[in-house]
Amino acid sequence: MQEDKTHDSMFRPVSITCAVILLIALALNVSGLVQLAPSGGQSDEASTTPTASEASAQLESEVGAFEITARQRQMAQQNEAGYDVIDAGRGNPNWINSMVRRVYARLMDFAIDESERVYSEGFMAGQAQREGIGERFDAATNTEDGVSAYLAGLVNYCSSNLGLDRDDVLFELVNGIIGDYYPTPSRCLPNTEVILNAYLQSTLYGGVDLAAETDVFPTEGGSAAMSYIFHSLSHNKVLKPGDKIAIATPIFTPYLQIPDVNNYGLVSIEVASEAYNGWDIAEDELAKLEDPEVKAFFLVNPSNPASHALSEQTIDRIAQAVEKNPNLIVLTDDVYGTFVNDFRTVYSRIPHNTILVYSFSKLHGVTGWRTGLIAMNRDNVVDRLIRELPQEDKDLLEDEYSIVADYPASMPFIERIVADSRSIGLYHTSGLSTPSQVFMDIMALSHLVSPDADGYMELANATVSERYYTLMRALGMPTDDAPANARYYTLVDIRSLVTQRYGWDFAVWFDEQMTDFEFLDELAAKKGVVLMYGPGFDAPEGCVRISVANISNDQCTELARRVLELLDEHYGTYAAQIADAA
Repeated sequence: MQEDKTHDSMFRPVSITCAVILLIALALNVSGLVQLAPSGGQSDEASTTPTASEASAQLESEVGAFEITARQRQMAQQNEAGYDVIDAGRGNPNWINSMVRRVYARLMDFAIDESERVYSEGFMAGQAQREGIGERFDAATNTEDGVSAYLAGLVNYCSSNLGLDRDDVLFELVNGIIGDYYPTPSRCLPNTEVILNAYLQSTLYGGVDLAAETDVFPTEGGSAAMSYIFHSLSHNKVLKPGDKIAIATPIFTPYLQIPDVNNYGLVSIEVASEAYNGWDIAEDELAKLEDPEVKAFFLVNPSNPASHALSEQTIDRIAQAVEKNPNLIVLTDDVYGTFVNDFRTVYSRIPHNTILVYSFSKLHGVTGWRTGLIAMNRDNVVDRLIRELPQEDKDLLEDEYSIVADYPASMPFIERIVADSRSIGLYHTSGLSTPSQVFMDIMALSHLVSPDADGYMELANATVSERYYTLMRALGMPTDDAPANARYYTLVDIRSLVTQRYGWDFAVWFDEQMTDFEFLDELAAKKGVVLMYGPGFDAPEGCVRISVANISNDQCTELARRVLELLDEHYGTYAAQIADAA
C-alpha cells in the first residue's frame, strides 16, 4: 500500500538524546508509560525538554531500531495488563531442525570413539586416524537406528553424488567435529567447500551451474560476513572515503549503518522499493546504478523487512546497469532465499560482479550457532579492480600481505578477506571453527540428500505462510499473495489499519496524538507486545515489522487482538472528546 504523506506527525524519528531521556525516566522508576510531549503542545515540565524534532535537529544520528526494541522488550515484561509477552521483534525463528542436531551428536560420538581407539587414559584421548575409517564407520552404523542411518546416507551422498573420497570425507568430518586442529585451509575445509557449493547451487542459483567456479568462506553468521567484506573492500582501496554506495531500501538496519561507521566515509544513496510496486525496485531507482560514481550496490534478497524477492525483470535490469557500470560491486544477502519457491539469486545472473552472503540461521533455527558464508566467483570484479589500483596502493598492499603470501599481488580478494578477518598477521589461525563447519555440512547435506523426501524446507515455508495469513486475517487487513513474498516478516501499516477500522477523522486525531515510538511503547508497556520500528529499516513511516517466524499461530491471533484492543481504547478516548465537544 502506497505511503500516505498527508500527515507526518505520527512515526517521527527520535534522536539519541530523546532515547536517553526515556531511559533515565525508566531508571528512576517513573510509573506508567514514559511519553514524549504530544505534537499539539507541551506541558510546563516538557517545555525544558527537547521535542523529537528539536532533538533530531541537534543530532543527525538516530537510535537504532534494535536498541529501541530492546528497551520496549524490557517494558513488556511489566505490562499493565499482566499479559504474557508476545515478542514479534526478534528475527530468529521459534523452531529448529531436530534431525541435523541429532546427526551432529551421533557423529560426535563416533569421532570420540575414533579418538579413544588410538589412545585412551582417563579423560584423555588420542587423535583419529584416516586408515580404515570407512570400514569402522560402517561397522559402527546401526541401520535400524534412524539417526545413524541418516548420517550414513549423508556420508554416502558425498561419494556417490559429489565425487568425493568417502574416507577423506569421514576423516575431515571426524577431525572437524572434534575441533583439535586449526581450520586447514584457513578459508574453508576442502570437502566442506564442495558440499556448501552444491547446497548453494541447489537452493539459490536457479539452475545455473556455478559450483565449480565459486570460492566459499564460512563465517560467524551473515553479519560477520558483511562486516568482513566492507572492511576488506576499504582496506584494499576498492572503496574509498567519498565513494558512493547504493543501498536497496527498506533493509536490515545495521546494513544502513555500516557505511557510516569505522571511518569508511562512504556516501549512501537509496535505491528504494515501494509497497505499491510489490516491494520490487522501479526502473528509475535502478537507473541510479548506471552512474560510474556508484561503486557498490547492497541488497537483501528477499528483503528485510518487506520479505519480498526481486523479480526476474529486476535482476535483469541490475545486469543491464552493470553493463553500463562494469565496475559495480553487488553485495547480496540471500539468507531468506529458501523461503521463496523457485528463488534465484543475483549472483546467478551476474557472478562476475556479485559477492554472495548466505546464512543457515533462519531456515534451521541456528542463529546462536553463527553459521554464514561468503561466496565469490573466481573471475570477479574486485580482483580486477585491485589489479588496476595505482602502483603506490598495490605496493603498500603487497607489503602488508607478504607476511602471509608468497605472491601477494595475486592473492584473491576472498583470501584477503580471510586474512583481514584476523588482522593479516593471524591469517594462519583464521577461519570459522571446524565444528561449526561440520554442522554446516550436515545442514547442507540434509537438503541435498532428500530435498523432497524430508519436506523440511517445504514445512518451514508452510509454517511462516500459515502464521502470516492468520495474523493478517485477525487484523482484518488484505494479504499479499505474491509468490515473491517470503512471509518470514510482514510490514503492517498502522496508519492504514487505523483508517480502515475507524475512519479518516479518527486517523487524523490519532496521528496528532501519537508518535511512532509512543505507539510502540504503549503496545509494549500496556499490552506486552513487542514489534519493530519500521522506519528504522527505511520502511515508510507508520509501518511496524512483525516477525511471524518467532511467534506461534495462536500468538498471531492474540497479537492482533491486543493491537486492536489498544486502538479501541484510543478510539474510546476520541469518542468521549467528540461527545464532550458536542
